[in-house]
Formats: sequence, C-alpha cells, structure tokens
Amino acid sequence: MKPIPFNLCGICLIVGTMIGSGIFISPKAVLEGTGAVGPCLCVWAACGVLATMGALCYAELGTMIMKSGGEYPYLMEGFGPLLAYLYSWSTIIVLKPSSFAIIALSCAEYASTPFYPGCAPPQVVTKCLAAALIITVVNCLSVKLANRVQNFFTTAKLLIIVIIVVSGIVLLAQGNTQNLRDPFAGATTSFGAIGLAFYNGLWAYDGWNQLNFITEELKNPYRNLPLAIIIGIPLVTVCYILVNIAYFSVLTPIEFLQSPAVAVTFGDRVLYPLSWIVPLFVVFSTFGAANGSCFTAGRLTYVAGREGHMVRIMSYISVKRYTPSPALIFNGLLSIIYIMPADITTLINYFSFAQWVFYGLTCLALIVMRFTRKELQRPVKVPIVIPVLVVIVSCYLVLAPIIDKPEWEYLYCTVFIVGGLLLYVPFIYYKFNWTRCIMRPLTMHLQLLLEVVPPEKTE
Repeated sequence: MKPIPFNLCGICLIVGTMIGSGIFISPKAVLEGTGAVGPCLCVWAACGVLATMGALCYAELGTMIMKSGGEYPYLMEGFGPLLAYLYSWSTIIVLKPSSFAIIALSCAEYASTPFYPGCAPPQVVTKCLAAALIITVVNCLSVKLANRVQNFFTTAKLLIIVIIVVSGIVLLAQGNTQNLRDPFAGATTSFGAIGLAFYNGLWAYDGWNQLNFITEELKNPYRNLPLAIIIGIPLVTVCYILVNIAYFSVLTPIEFLQSPAVAVTFGDRVLYPLSWIVPLFVVFSTFGAANGSCFTAGRLTYVAGREGHMVRIMSYISVKRYTPSPALIFNGLLSIIYIMPADITTLINYFSFAQWVFYGLTCLALIVMRFTRKELQRPVKVPIVIPVLVVIVSCYLVLAPIIDKPEWEYLYCTVFIVGGLLLYVPFIYYKFNWTRCIMRPLTMHLQLLLEVVPPEKTE
C-alpha cells in the first residue's frame, strides 16, 4: 500500500478517532464516579497522562518494529504467534466491529433525531446500516479520500470544541464561577468508584494507539509517528479538560448528572437560537470517529491475513486503489451484524476489560524485549518506568471491575478469547491440507470478483 501523506493526516487520525461522541454526550459518568467537580477534572487530566504514557510506549514499539496492525506485531515479537493470534481473533471478530457499530449507531441516532421532535426516530438500525456501508465504501475507494474525510471531520469537531470552550471562557469572565468555587466538596473516597470513573474517562480517550495500525503506510515513521503522538494526545487532553470546565460554567453538578446529553444541554442554554449546531457537530464527530475506526480495523485484518492468522484473501490489495478492500469489507459486514441487535453496549462493556489485557501485555512485551531483543534499533526509547506504570494500571483496570462486581459475562468473554484455540490448532498450527483445498477455489473467485492481488505483487 502507498504511504499516506503525513503530517496533518497522522494527527487527524489520532485526534479524529479519540474524539468521538463521549465528550459531547456522556462525560457525566466521570462526575458520577468522583462526586465533585475538582476530582472529575483531575481524572480527565490523569486519563490524558495515562493515554500519553501508553502512546509513548507504542511510539517506541512502532519505530522499533516497522509493521502495521497495532498490538499484533508487538505481541508476535514479544511473546510469539499464539498470543498475537488470540489478540487478532478477539479484536477482529468482536472488539473492532462492535465498537464501530456503536459509533455508527450513535451517529445515525443524532442525525435522525432532529427530524422526529418529541419521539424516538424510527428505523435507526437501517440508518446505521447505511452509515456503516458508506464509511466502508469510502475506505475501500481510496486511501486519500478516507484521509480527506478524516481531516474534514476532525476539523469540524475541533471547531465545535473551540465554540464550547470560548463560550465557557466568556461565561467565566462574566462571573459564572459558582460551580468551581469549592471543587472538592462532596468528593467520593470510594476506591472502586474512582476506578470506575477512570474506566469511563479512558473510554473517551480510546484511540490513542490508532496510528500504530498503519505504521507501514506512514511517510518517515521514525519522525512522524512520535510527533503525531506528542501533538495529538496532549491536544485532546487539553480539549477535554477545557470542555468540562465550560460545561461547569453553565451546569451545576446535579444538572450535569441529570442531562441525557451534556453538550446538547449546554448548547440549548448558551447558543440559542443556534443550539442546533451542537447535535449537528456531534454527528460530524461520530462520523469522523467511525471513519478512523474503520480505516485502522481493516489494517489489522490485513496484517493478520498476511501472517496466516486469518484467511489469505484478507491480505489482498486492490490493484486499482491500493486499499485492503477484502479486510475493510469483512470488518464492515461484521459491524452490520453487530448493529442488528437492539443493544450491543453491554457486549462492549464486558469485552473492554479484554482490551486492557492486551494493552498491558503489549507494554509488558516492550519491557521483555528490552532484555530479549537488545539488537533491535530503538529510534525512540522511553524510560522503563513508563511501561511498568502502564502495566500496573492495566492490571488494576482489568481486575477492579471483576473484583468490585463479579459477573458471569467476564468468564464468557474469557472463554470466547481462549476458544480461538479451537481454530488456531487445526487451521494454523497443524495447517491441515483439506482446509487449503476448500479455501483455494474460494480465494480465486473472490480475487477475481474484488479485483485484488496478494500484497507481494503490489510492492
């Protein structure tokens, strides 16, 4: 695949994927866990620091192992093919498409709500299917087109953030500081509640590792990968903190918690009669996040297919557009399947702990390779205390919800992940010949239908 034109694109991919619907719709989950304005803002800042620390670890890994696919190649190099396969299995089949489906669902709901005042919009599922298909087609058509879409919607969401922040500054200058005068009054001291607040805050920061999914497509990744991380994630952190301060310039903590969508309530009170621009820009924000999610998920499927951990056709490249079309289409189809149920948020909640398992294991792989792969070049080298801290926090985020509220669903998720071995042993480890006989004609037909070729023929 051709390298993507950087500087703006790399930063837009990180910022555009991290800033989705969370900061506009449900920042109240963090306030709910902390109990007061001061700890709430501290949690948002601490989550930004943790995301930056994790991203710096990934910057070292990304410049040391120049392969796309996010955590996949790092787990492969650090712990071998089995753990890398289990990561690709759970991420490709569940985590990425279901997350993409939730973003598309949110986008479709906010896009259709203004046309049905006073009632829920009908056929939301149909609209979400259309959104998922459109985004998949955009990414299949052209890498440049997908980048332009990402750049546009990232600019749009930063614009609405600037509008909210400037409005908040004006209100604070006018003396609306009553909600910030005693910021730690009523703060919770529950260890579990604060942990839950961190969990929700980190969900809003999810996407800080997106650039590692397309390392092979970056121009000059030794420079541009860490540069995008250093610029993008602190930018998002500052935006999140300032937006929350702006919210508190208008809403009391009680009103904050009672609001179904904080940004919309803020817009109704401050921006009227132009308050309609808030839901419009929320649609832009979620669409941009969905586009970035689709863009990177296809690259993981492509790399897993190239390494033999998915069917070979997933690693094929479009001869006309230089995009991994089969991988993108597969991710889009899975997302459509996950859109069909009435509620898939529960699925994401229970599988989110698995994501932090892999984040922790990836940073642990960085520590392990400091001793086992000393010969590798490290253009970026972070102090070892940073990956150690990320591993410790990951362990806490994985174990805290299970200890605080143990449920069978966590066991089901673990069984699903380990259940990937049922496919790994016969199809990948032993490579039975009969599987090749079945897949070879199917691959040939799909190759002709999609006009794709193996990756080595595009180099």
